[in-house]
Amino acid sequence: MAYNNIEKYTEAISEQLQEEYKSIIGLLGEDPEREGLLKTPERVAKAMQYMTKGYNEDAVQILNSAKFKESYKEMVIVKDIELYSLCEHHMLPFIGKAHIAYIPNGYITGLSKIARVVDVFARRLQVQERLTHQILDAIQEALSPQGVAVVIEARHMCMMMRGVQKQNSFTSTHAFSGKFEDAETRSDFLRLIGSQLS
Repeated sequence: MAYNNIEKYTEAISEQLQEEYKSIIGLLGEDPEREGLLKTPERVAKAMQYMTKGYNEDAVQILNSAKFKESYKEMVIVKDIELYSLCEHHMLPFIGKAHIAYIPNGYITGLSKIARVVDVFARRLQVQERLTHQILDAIQEALSPQGVAVVIEARHMCMMMRGVQKQNSFTSTHAFSGKFEDAETRSDFLRLIGSQLS
């Protein structure tokens, strides 16, 4: 089944979101009729639909759209995949990189599809821990590989802009399945992506 990456907005949802954001602007003490803010509710409505578009996408379908028989049995790594998501607790961004590997078991997928899987789950209200496992589970389900490894390193605006306001901290999460549960294979992967995790 073909996969198409088309930016879409639902008009009815956009209109309702615009009204809500106009109210929010007023509640915050601003004038929603001020020139600079007139189109802000419309912009934010579209931005929020884009930043949560992952709810309408299927990661397994994306992987299967470029699934090929192949006898290659060594580690396939896609590292430094840019990641942008929204923390579900404060709806503030967290930004970082994902490093993903799998060991094929008769099938490979297009390399860009691995990055798209990250976007599918990142473009939702998220916590980093769940995001890490969702990526692993989708690759495992679609390709049935010998193992999958996912490491995510991210900075969270909810820690930087408010609350404890710590500017230099980052959060690292990881998930491993199959052959990556073996210490030697896992260490090889972590060495290749340059991670300090043990």
